Amino acid sequence: MITFLSGGTGTPKLLQGARQVLYDSEISVVVNTAEDIWLSGNHISPDLDTVMYLFAGILNTETWWGIRGDTFSTHRFLEMLGGEEFIAVGDKDRAVHIARANLLMDGMTLTEATDTLCRRLSIEAPILPMTDTEVMTYVETPEGPMHFQDYWVKHRGEVEIEAVVRRYDTPPAATDAVMNALEASTAVVIGPSNPVTSISPILACEGVKEALMEQFVVAVSPFIGDVPVSGPAAALMRASGMEPSSAGTYSLYKDFVDLFINDVRDPVEIDGALRIDTLMSHPSKSEALAWEILSVIRSAVQ
Repeated sequence: MITFLSGGTGTPKLLQGARQVLYDSEISVVVNTAEDIWLSGNHISPDLDTVMYLFAGILNTETWWGIRGDTFSTHRFLEMLGGEEFIAVGDKDRAVHIARANLLMDGMTLTEATDTLCRRLSIEAPILPMTDTEVMTYVETPEGPMHFQDYWVKHRGEVEIEAVVRRYDTPPAATDAVMNALEASTAVVIGPSNPVTSISPILACEGVKEALMEQFVVAVSPFIGDVPVSGPAAALMRASGMEPSSAGTYSLYKDFVDLFINDVRDPVEIDGALRIDTLMSHPSKSEALAWEILSVIRSAVQ
């Protein structure tokens, strides 16, 4: 079993390739939930949804969010009625959010609700929320705090940010399912997702870092130079007081990572890092990167 830590779009692209070299039953995914939000009474878990839709074969891989071929009739009609949703939610996508909200309101944990949805979508791979308690990522702006979804979706990241913080009532702890997956894994892969908002929330869950120290861990940089492959990682790392680069990313992971991978074009040198083409511009490139990572893992853990 190979366990991936996932959020955003970087790791799902790697998972797309991993599914070509591993059976789904040989993959488990621990997913960031600090960007979850309730909207119009429905529960959106964007990173969980992306991974679920990928494994269900229905992900819109043009955008890397939402369901392929989805329609937006409800969203548009709601706008006509004066409803305000800053996230454009597709009709099928909304059905998933409604189903999840109902399961949660019926008393299920997020882990149980996710397992139920995965079974209904005929997904074999264990897809695991990082925690069952509510955690929210906020950015501090000159005008005050703002939920990450407001910052990135509503304002398209065009807001000055001074800090990144997480809010919760209960300090997040990894679920038993997450800990069991990490402990049973042959290796753990930290994909090229945003280090601040996608991976750090997982690492902040009680028990995760300790479990990683007992495993062979591969981490893939999301940067080429000081530019992230996608998303707002650079601005978020600067706001967190870190260098927006592979070096800054490595500094977050160095205590438990066994192999760090950065791109062949990256001018940043990391001692001991493996240089591979990490730019997953096509499914075949994702598959090639997955093969490289799996080969390293097989050699290291024999």
